[in-house]
Amino acid sequence: MTLKQQLTDDMKAAMKGGDKDRLGVIRLVLAAIKQREVDERIELDDAAVLAVLEKMVKQRRDSVSQYEAAAREDLAAVERYEIGVIDAYLPAKLDESAILAHIDAAIASTGATGPADMGKLMGVLKPALAGQADMGQVSALIRKRLAG
Repeated sequence: MTLKQQLTDDMKAAMKGGDKDRLGVIRLVLAAIKQREVDERIELDDAAVLAVLEKMVKQRRDSVSQYEAAAREDLAAVERYEIGVIDAYLPAKLDESAILAHIDAAIASTGATGPADMGKLMGVLKPALAGQADMGQVSALIRKRLAG
């Protein structure tokens, strides 16, 4: 079953179950997916749907930090709930040692030696770690690994 189909089925289940909060979040996700499909005139595969989900989680994390800075805990709680619902559709995150193993394999395969090869490494790692790791964290670990 594709991720989009799973979202649609979960939307129907939330409707039947009367879970209005979850239903709202799933509808937001499906609307974002549909918007991207219409804009780009393509049918999104699971990888592209994961990219949409990751972007939505990132936006909500940014919102949470802004709401907390403005002392709006009520709004931050709503965003955290949405993050929880969206995270359920993302693959499990890799721990730091697994990410480092991927980085080491990429360094070996590309022959990267210094910070100038950062782009080459990110080009190899981004598709491999899509949805499984925060690319900001990956970037920081690559810098640390290439520095010494």
